[in-house]
Amino acid sequence: MALRFSNPSRSYDGTRHGVWFWGYDNAREITFFVEDRVLKNFDSTPGSDEAEMLASFDRHREAILKIAMTRYVDGPHTLYTLH
Repeated sequence: MALRFSNPSRSYDGTRHGVWFWGYDNAREITFFVEDRVLKNFDSTPGSDEAEMLASFDRHREAILKIAMTRYVDGPHTLYTLH
């Protein structure tokens, strides 16, 4: 089965400076983390607070998910960082 992003949840991590989101391959949960600097490449002037980073993620969700799908490889890895 292919990677799916059926869970729309995302969470900002101010300590690591990025957004966590989750995909599923069959019953396996795959965790993704996209760094703030990646989000800043999508928006020329996003702020750096949680609300602004989550809004940037939401605006560019489809493009971010496409990037995540290209990085995902079926196997033992369950954590991917997009940087």
